Amino acid sequence: MKRQSKKYARPRKPFDKIRIEEEDALVEKYGLKNKKEIWKAEAAVSRIRGLAKKLITASDERKEAFLNRLQARGFTVDKIADVLALDKEAILKRRLQTIVHMKGLTNTAKQARQFITHKHVSINDRIVNIPSYSVSVEEEGSIQLLVVLPVNKKEKKKGKGEENTIEEVMETEEPLQVPEGALEQ
Repeated sequence: MKRQSKKYARPRKPFDKIRIEEEDALVEKYGLKNKKEIWKAEAAVSRIRGLAKKLITASDERKEAFLNRLQARGFTVDKIADVLALDKEAILKRRLQTIVHMKGLTNTAKQARQFITHKHVSINDRIVNIPSYSVSVEEEGSIQLLVVLPVNKKEKKKGKGEENTIEEVMETEEPLQVPEGALEQ
C-alpha cells in the first residue's frame, strides 16, 4: 500500500507578516481550526488551475464538461479564464462549515464547526461530521440541523453575579413531560 502524501504545501516564508495577517483574518471569518486548512484550499485551487491550463488547448467538449463539473460543485465559472481567476476563498465558501453558518443555522462559524463535529448536521438524511466537506449545489438545499437548540438573540446577557429569578426561569422553561407508566415502576 502506498503512503498518502500531503495535500498542501507550507508557505516558503514562514514569518511573512502580511501573509500571516491575511491568514488570521480568514481563520476568523471562516472559523477554521488552523492555517493548514487555508493551505489545503490553496493547494486545491492550484490543482484546479493546473487542470484548466491543460484544457486551454483541448476540445470544446472537454472544456464544457470541466466547467459543468465546477459549476456543479458551486463555483461561478463560465469560461477557462474564470477558472484561472479562482482563489482560496472560493474553496472556503463551499465548505460545509461555512454554508451551515451562512444559511443561518448557527450564530457563528465556530458554532457551525462544533455542531458538525458533534454529528448534529445532516445532508440528504446522512450525518456528516467533516467541517471541510465540499458541498455541491444540489446538496446545499438538503442541509439540516438534527438538534433544534433554542437560540435566543434578543435575550439580554446577564452580568457576572446576576442570576435569573424563579419567575423568569418558570416563564422560559416548559413543564416537564413525564411519560405514562414511568412513575409506576
